[in-house]
Amino acid sequence: MKNTYWALILGGSSGLGLATAKKLASHGYHILIMHRDRRAAMDEIEKGFDEIRAFGNQLIAMNVDVLNAEKRADIISNIQQQLPEGHQIKVMVHSVAKGTLKPMYSESRPTLVDTDFRITFDAMALSLYDWTKALVTANLFADDTRIVSFTSEGNTKALPNYSAVSVAKVALEALTRSIALEFAPIGIKANCIQAGITMTKSLSMIPGYEQIKENALKRNPQNRLTTPEDVANAVYLLTMDEASWITGTVIKVDGGESLM
Repeated sequence: MKNTYWALILGGSSGLGLATAKKLASHGYHILIMHRDRRAAMDEIEKGFDEIRAFGNQLIAMNVDVLNAEKRADIISNIQQQLPEGHQIKVMVHSVAKGTLKPMYSESRPTLVDTDFRITFDAMALSLYDWTKALVTANLFADDTRIVSFTSEGNTKALPNYSAVSVAKVALEALTRSIALEFAPIGIKANCIQAGITMTKSLSMIPGYEQIKENALKRNPQNRLTTPEDVANAVYLLTMDEASWITGTVIKVDGGESLM
């Protein structure tokens, strides 16, 4: 791999995004991380960034709102200014986790409204297309670009409090298929990874997540949860030359959890 290639991680300060950034950095990619975090969390986040820097490649981290359409042009202009001449983005990983976790029906709790669905859809699905289109327009992608996003078993199974995210995940997969089809002429391959239950900050925000963990452990023939590193390994495999014929699909990375 030429050392002029970058991996852009949308949502790379923790969880699957950070693990993927570390994995790709260990294989020679320069890393460009977009994240949105409070200043109070930055000391801990910088420790993860230091691990990326330790691989010896370049790291650019921007604490910006990637979901703000009005600011997207400025963010991309900033990327263009910071990338060295001749460098391009070869991998884009969509790891944006911003969704509403409410029930559809409850006698004691607030329930979902239209706005909740729209916010979740825009963040966890439509932003994949928004960023793909913007980077194509800016001519920042390499000739053989790989786009990877993260879906979940909520794409086919109903879970309490998860319906807004479930809708977004289904849309994310549909967008991935369309991106794989319609951007194929310029060399883009796009896939979703369906991870098993993974202990991340996002999981801990789901009401009743402890029960979800227990159920996953019972179902998983490997007798453990999926780790962020498991998922990062799969992302790396999809960036290899040998994976160039894999596009427009959902790949399960769950140790067989979804078999039962």
